[in-house]
Amino acid sequence: MLNQLILSLLLWIAVPDTTYPPEHSIDPIIVAIDSGSSSDLARYFDASISLNINGQQGDFSKSQAEIVLKDFFKKNPPLKFSLVFRSENNPSLSSYIGDYQSGKGIYKVFIKVNQQDAQIKVYSLGFVKV
Repeated sequence: MLNQLILSLLLWIAVPDTTYPPEHSIDPIIVAIDSGSSSDLARYFDASISLNINGQQGDFSKSQAEIVLKDFFKKNPPLKFSLVFRSENNPSLSSYIGDYQSGKGIYKVFIKVNQQDAQIKVYSLGFVKV
């Protein structure tokens, strides 16, 4: 019994904490997309962002991108958003793919983020109808 207790204690101490502080989490971005909130989503945009909205692509400022997404969410209100793929191998650059469902169709969502000053910033975002 004592050996099990000691072993448990050693494992607890030896296992590093792999959780990230909230600023390193993509969760607020997922929530913003799921709720269709362009303003909440724009908080995580880089100064300029590459957008692809169903084949219409361009580079936009943070405020321009927010307006484009506000229009997209207005025309395609969210029913459900779920993340289906994560690529977090590089600590400073990560990619994600999700499924966005609206009453007008299903979209694949491509999110690319980088880490800047201990915060993640979206530098590329795409919604492509499937």
